[in-house]
Amino acid sequence: MTRRELCDLLAPAAGEESEIEAKFLLESSRDEAWLRQAVQRRLAGEPLQYILGEWEFMGLPFIVGPGALIPRQDTETLCEAALKWLKSRPGARVLDLCCGTGCIGVSLSKLGGAQAAFADISPEALSLARRNAQKNGVDGAFYESDLLERVPGVYDLIACNPPYLTAAEMESCQRELTFEPALALYGGEDGLDFYRRLAAEWAAHVAPGGLLLMEIGCTQGTAVRELFPDAKIMKDIRGLDRVAWVEKV
Repeated sequence: MTRRELCDLLAPAAGEESEIEAKFLLESSRDEAWLRQAVQRRLAGEPLQYILGEWEFMGLPFIVGPGALIPRQDTETLCEAALKWLKSRPGARVLDLCCGTGCIGVSLSKLGGAQAAFADISPEALSLARRNAQKNGVDGAFYESDLLERVPGVYDLIACNPPYLTAAEMESCQRELTFEPALALYGGEDGLDFYRRLAAEWAAHVAPGGLLLMEIGCTQGTAVRELFPDAKIMKDIRGLDRVAWVEKV
């Protein structure tokens, strides 16, 4: 199958991205049969990343699958902020909370020299995080926990990408998003349930002078500031609210 033929087949699902998706599929293709099956999966709405089985984040390779969210560029905003903070804190203790694939904790350990721990309520997500830590040569502790409920110890940095989609956003989300775990997407009626819980719990798990970094939805900056009055809201490369930075004085 030529690249042009593949682009034409992918167009109904990928639209303007069909050229890029065709490139990824051709580079990963095992054989013609695999390629044709991949096209059918994509036309059914399955995300390209799940079909490929691996995706890059912060320049590192990560195994991906339906048990966890696909790492996204939005979350690199959080990682880049954390890496700047870690520059003067070698060996800092970092918790990747709601870790999913483990992309945050693995990146901060691999690129920032942090001692990483990982926590998620989903055993499937924790399994992926373990595999990704091993894949990237990172050691860490892994906790199956509903937020901080079963996480021991105190950390210099908690980095968290919690579920934050609202009920309305879940109802209207694009087809590809329905393949990702709702457990990792839905943040309650207004999308803020997990931020409310973190506001009550985080300080007991962060050392003095430590930091809580949370990814937020692009319209949630004001609401998150009401829950965390000392939070600084950081913007992503598109100029949208993306990360809440909260220091423990």
